[in-house]
Amino acid sequence: MSDLLQQIAMAKGYITSQTALQPAVGIILGSGLGGLVPDITDRTEIPYGDIPHFPPSTVEGHQGRLVLGRLQGCPVVVMAGRFHYYEGLSMQQVTFPVRVMKALGIHTLLISNAAGGLNPAFRVGDLMIIRDHINLQPEHPLRGRNEDALGTRFPDMSEPYAKALIARAQEIAAAGNIPVHTGVYVGVQGPTFETRAEYRYMYIIGGDAVGMSTVPEVIVAVHAGLQVFAMSVITDIGIREEENVITHAEVLEAAAAAAPKLTHIFKELLAASR
Repeated sequence: MSDLLQQIAMAKGYITSQTALQPAVGIILGSGLGGLVPDITDRTEIPYGDIPHFPPSTVEGHQGRLVLGRLQGCPVVVMAGRFHYYEGLSMQQVTFPVRVMKALGIHTLLISNAAGGLNPAFRVGDLMIIRDHINLQPEHPLRGRNEDALGTRFPDMSEPYAKALIARAQEIAAAGNIPVHTGVYVGVQGPTFETRAEYRYMYIIGGDAVGMSTVPEVIVAVHAGLQVFAMSVITDIGIREEENVITHAEVLEAAAAAAPKLTHIFKELLAASR
């Protein structure tokens, strides 16, 4: 057994020693979007630092806990806080939790993030369902020896975000009178926010929003055969606000304000996944 497979087995073994729950859906909560956690019933919370081979989360707004329980009657495993390449971690470390969630039994992964708006039609607080992405991160999570037990060497990325889940989320949003966009997410390394020229470049090449996460996790999820749905909260508009200086505190504030709308959509998606 390879080192990676052993590490996954160790992490899974520790988690299953803490709870008998077998999750069907995994959820990754981005910056300022941890408000979903209190609604989870019968929950077990495990600090990342207690789980073998999980690095601790170091970013403000990321709680750093794995939460298992039931949401809308669906058994879930929730990452309250994620890992980022810019923290000095390898791509394998960043995406390791996705591997572990797959080993725990999930078939679907829901992802949220805070993102900067590239599309001039967007406003702070808007929600964007990700229908595709552009990967501008400098490292690839599948680089190196392929583990055939985890997925194929060359996974197809023509539909990384499940069309059926996108359609269902749009129905949920319409029923709840929640405006949503669909668009293309550009994944970058960070941790700096983009220059104005970079914002323009990313919009020109087809991006609608930009962020420092999500893409590596989605690649590994697709490699593992999971269905993926992802949504961004637009927390700043870099392409239009020529005089705006973006701060992380502003990002967290905007994410928190939009969180109830995103939470509603996620909950209703889960209700359909029971």
